[in-house]
Amino acid sequence: MNFTLQHTDPGSSARAGLIETEHGVVETPIFMPVGTAGTVKAVHQHELAGDIQAQICLGNTYHLFLRPGLEVLQQAGGLHRFNGWSGPILTDSGGFQVYSLAHRRKIKEEGVTFQSHIDGSKHTFTPEGVMDIQRVIGADIIMAFDECTPYPCEYKYAHKSMELTHRWLARCAERFDNTAPLYGYSQTLFPIVQGSTFPELRKISAETIASFGREGNAIGGLSVGEPAEDMYAMTELVTGILPKDKPRYLMGVGTPENILECIARGIDMFDCVLPTRNARHGMLYTAAGIINIRNAKWKEDFDPIDADSPVHTSRTHSKAYLRHLFINEEILGMQLASLQNLGFFLWLVGEARRRISDGTFSEWKSRMVKQVSVRL
Repeated sequence: MNFTLQHTDPGSSARAGLIETEHGVVETPIFMPVGTAGTVKAVHQHELAGDIQAQICLGNTYHLFLRPGLEVLQQAGGLHRFNGWSGPILTDSGGFQVYSLAHRRKIKEEGVTFQSHIDGSKHTFTPEGVMDIQRVIGADIIMAFDECTPYPCEYKYAHKSMELTHRWLARCAERFDNTAPLYGYSQTLFPIVQGSTFPELRKISAETIASFGREGNAIGGLSVGEPAEDMYAMTELVTGILPKDKPRYLMGVGTPENILECIARGIDMFDCVLPTRNARHGMLYTAAGIINIRNAKWKEDFDPIDADSPVHTSRTHSKAYLRHLFINEEILGMQLASLQNLGFFLWLVGEARRRISDGTFSEWKSRMVKQVSVRL
């Protein structure tokens, strides 16, 4: 993987760059649709590559390990061939699932023993095992195994957890460096900065992660319930330490406002389930603000869902029709809403990239942060 930094914004830390993988080029800043179990819910692969113009998608180690399982994925030739997505893929290591399954897991130095949320069966993830699993999945970018601490979190626990994450990273790096890709193309390992909302821990973790000299770096343990101001402060602190010539990935973030503010603080890559999850409940994101399409006010609104959307169906179907689909619980409603939201998120980061390139990002960002947060 190669990263080229192309432009920087004079009024902030925002950057525009290119990530080159063997499955394609990714223009940053970028939002990555989340395909947890090998599919972005309610969206076909040709739609991702078409109207939405997704450049890279996510898979999840924990979920893919449980279903369809490693045997199936290896027989298929990896996730790209299994699901038909030809672009780059990034896989989360399962650390966040370990965090979210607190009542079903035990964390030890060796790794994490957990019960499947599907059938209660017991499994163990170790740093070495997670590297092997992600080799089988075949993602272009794979994540180190970490512990994502909850919020709020006591300093003592956050410190202990951060040190465990660093020890696990050393084991991940050793295993990764002593194994080879399985499908004829290269893979890249990203370490993850932890430390909760404690500045001194974030500083130590960022310096430690940077010292591993990998091709990209991630920031985890944010967007887990902390105030937005804390997220922004930790992000700004960490991006000031991580190498400028390598991409920075802020995991699990977030709202359009969060994304714009964190682009301004030097983040290059984002992912979140929010656009598709909220779409399935009738919440739409547009450049003019947020729409709850179930509200009666849209019943006789025959204007397009979003006349300025890059998504064709958002320009051709009305708000009244989309509301009708949701009220009648038609699956097409969830599909159209998912397309709209992903199209908007990809448009937003694409427009940010254009503004960074022409030097107008800071003024545009200040205006858009207010605009995209309005409830229509």
